[in-house]
Amino acid sequence: MSHPGPLERWVLAARVRTLPAAAVPVVIGASLARPRTYDVANTVLCLIVALSLQIGTNYANDYSDGVRGTDEARVGPFRLTASRLVSSTAVKRAAFGFFALAALAGLLLSIRSTWVFIPLGMSAIAAGWYYTGGPRPYGYMGFGELFVMIYFGFVATVGTAFAQHGHVPAGAWWWGLSTGSMACALLEANNLRDVAGDQVAGKKTLAARMGRRRGSWLYAIWVALAILGAAFGGEALVGAVALAMYIPALQLAFSQKSGRELLPLLKQSSYAQWTVGALTALVMFVTR
Repeated sequence: MSHPGPLERWVLAARVRTLPAAAVPVVIGASLARPRTYDVANTVLCLIVALSLQIGTNYANDYSDGVRGTDEARVGPFRLTASRLVSSTAVKRAAFGFFALAALAGLLLSIRSTWVFIPLGMSAIAAGWYYTGGPRPYGYMGFGELFVMIYFGFVATVGTAFAQHGHVPAGAWWWGLSTGSMACALLEANNLRDVAGDQVAGKKTLAARMGRRRGSWLYAIWVALAILGAAFGGEALVGAVALAMYIPALQLAFSQKSGRELLPLLKQSSYAQWTVGALTALVMFVTR
């Protein structure tokens, strides 16, 4: 069996399909700004912070799950530490390297906007590491969705909007709910696929606690909240398109498939989130 090359393995472990969870909230948060108040530099810094936190968290998850042995029987995509193609120390350093990049971009952003971003950024880095790291990782206790909703929903969306306006514009919190829910759906796509392995490894995600069949409703709830947030955020059209985009994913989530058969669920969820994010930005650009 062939292994990915030196560069490809790092790209795969960065989990590119999860990056919409970081980018879409920033895109939507920035699109809430009026053209005359738009600040490109602040948007770029917000995007660097969000993507660096996401990649850093992915590498931290790879490291922590790998050294714990959680990934030994996984059915998901490639992992660096579990593959033993890269040392766990190198993976850990990569995680903290991206956390450092997020901290640097966040510091520049705080200088340009508000010091409040400093403690928020520090808490986000800590949350990214302790998701599966430390002696009592909260991701193993079923609190992963809470972390995702807070940081890849409300903080990323509302924070980006604030960086543009200097205040929180109308509808920002609803869009935070929408983007956070889409990110949670992305997380659920992973967790539903890994239910059997996580149950054996003692990783008690919400999906693992509920089981494959009932866990499907978690996915449906996040999709419903994403649509609700878009509608109350003032864009019913976006909500309708979101529903249409998520129908194939919902059908797969409620199917009898499990394990590797659910790998397309992550791809479908990622594609739906990218599409909804791009459409929202386009609609807001035209209407605002």
